[in-house]
Amino acid sequence: MTEVSDREPPRRRVPGPTRPVRPGGRRQPGPGARPARRPGPPRPAAPRVIRLGSPRPRLRMIGLALTLVLAAFVVRLLQVQAVDAGTYSAKAEQNRYVVHTLPAERGGITDRNGVALATTVDSYDITADPTMFTRERLKVDDGPEQAAALLAPILGQEQEDLVERLRPGNKELRYVRLARRQTPQVWNQIKDLKSALTTKAETDKSVVNALAGVFADPSSKRVYPGGDLAAGVLGWVGADGKGGGGLERQLDKTLAGEDGKIRYAQSGGRQVPTAGSTETPAVPGSDVELTIDRDIQWAAQDAISEQVEKSKADGGYVIVQDTATGEILAMANSPGFEPGDLAHADPDALGNAALQDAFEPGSTAKVMSMAAVLEEEAATPGTHITVPNRLKRGDRLFKDDIDHPTWYLTLNGVLAKSSNIGTIMATGELGKTQPEANKVLYSYLRKFGLGGYSGLHFPGETKGILAPPDQWSTSQQYTIPFGQGVSVTALQAASVYSTIANGGVRVEPTLVRGTKDADGRFTPSPEPGKSRVISEKTAKTLSQMLESVVDDEEGTGTKARIPGYRVAGKTGTANRVDPDTGKYRGYTSSFAGFAPSDKPRVTVYCAIQNATEGSYFGGQICGPIYKQVMEFALKTLQVPPTGAEPARLPVTFKP
Repeated sequence: MTEVSDREPPRRRVPGPTRPVRPGGRRQPGPGARPARRPGPPRPAAPRVIRLGSPRPRLRMIGLALTLVLAAFVVRLLQVQAVDAGTYSAKAEQNRYVVHTLPAERGGITDRNGVALATTVDSYDITADPTMFTRERLKVDDGPEQAAALLAPILGQEQEDLVERLRPGNKELRYVRLARRQTPQVWNQIKDLKSALTTKAETDKSVVNALAGVFADPSSKRVYPGGDLAAGVLGWVGADGKGGGGLERQLDKTLAGEDGKIRYAQSGGRQVPTAGSTETPAVPGSDVELTIDRDIQWAAQDAISEQVEKSKADGGYVIVQDTATGEILAMANSPGFEPGDLAHADPDALGNAALQDAFEPGSTAKVMSMAAVLEEEAATPGTHITVPNRLKRGDRLFKDDIDHPTWYLTLNGVLAKSSNIGTIMATGELGKTQPEANKVLYSYLRKFGLGGYSGLHFPGETKGILAPPDQWSTSQQYTIPFGQGVSVTALQAASVYSTIANGGVRVEPTLVRGTKDADGRFTPSPEPGKSRVISEKTAKTLSQMLESVVDDEEGTGTKARIPGYRVAGKTGTANRVDPDTGKYRGYTSSFAGFAPSDKPRVTVYCAIQNATEGSYFGGQICGPIYKQVMEFALKTLQVPPTGAEPARLPVTFKP
């Protein structure tokens, strides 16, 4: 059955005539056309669409850049963590950890009995923070003035100088040092005053603590309990803590010890307790024990200082030596200095003149000429020598220190009366010709130690002047036998007499007995060198001849007599070379000897340079010093008299 649709079949549109088109493109309405619509508002123009380029090139560039940056980071990371890891680790450790030096305590210097001659004590550097004295901090305008007024009498400084340092031109300066190496007593005095001001300021608002900005840095100070005692021997320690002269300099490594170190982590300038630390302890310096006897040193120094002042002399020295061991018991100089107060010391007095001054010894050197004559058997103590008032030798006319008629002396008398002419005549017998005699005498002078160093290795020591015999001038051939034309030190001169006292054996002088380390172990110094200069027989004969100088009324050294003791000695009065002009001016006065002469124990040598008031003869001004020091030394060492009678060798003869 066929279903019929309700809808009408679509009508077929019959095409009509073609409408003409108006010029401009619009059609003309035709018959039956719909009326034209009224034109509405104009439609907005469609937005212009910008077509983007392809993003892929940009992405590639960004990706490449990121890749390069990441590659750089990777390379740097590998360098830091692999290649240079050790270097950066060390730098990190260096920045994190700090190292401080732990100064070693300097060893002390004592005399032979353990009495301190130099020691180190705690001290403080007094410092200040200038910013704490300003008005902003103290609320007053005269803060530096108030602080300076309180500190000046304590520190012994001028108030104006302290004000200048407490109010510096640099307003940001936060550290100034007001005084170095002050004693704990000084710092305690400042600290107590500072505390009292703090307490008072809490109750009285009108009071300010003007010392609030004053502090102290712990330090150490070298002190010399004896003041100027043995200063020439000890030397001093400089501001850098190192030895600057004398034994302080010579033995600096021994005394200084070895500094230690402490290493710890820090943060913000403070130690980190939990990070741990490593420490290398400081090794204290060793103590040094000298051969010096403090009491004998004091006696020698007191005696020479008094005579130098009394004689208005340029200076003087005294040596005291143990005849058997060569140990120096005293080495005194005048003028001296205080090692702990160099600021007020005379620069010309620094050093050790007994080892650094070279001077012509004069008649004390005649004992060496006599030693050569006796040892070479050119004469005996009783040999007769006729001594004229004048003696012509070479191009010169020689005389003794006083005008006299012809003397009829024994060789012993030549030494007792200290005759220059007699000495020239005696030493002329040492050879068939004068040049031969010169060579023989020179050999003995060298064996006695002239022209060479003593063996002490002391800083600044001189070996004197002794030219070879072929360089002796016409006058030196005849002046050297009686001590002119040759230069020695005080120690060399003393050593000559110790050699005779020791039976003709020269022992090198020593100043140091040994060292004691921090554990108390004592290490003695090496044994000094020894050498025989003359025979024991000759030495004994010389001792007896030297007694005549002191004991016989004809002798020149009667002022050196010591009741109860046999004394051997020799006077000396030499023309002195002025070190400033190089010409002769004034005299070197001296006395040398030992006691007891028949059983020697102690040698004493004294010399005074350029005495300008009173006598300048060695027997007159140095003989009493010899006596004073020798008596003290014999008592200190408890040396009894031998009780034997002196030999009393003849001094003159009847022609």
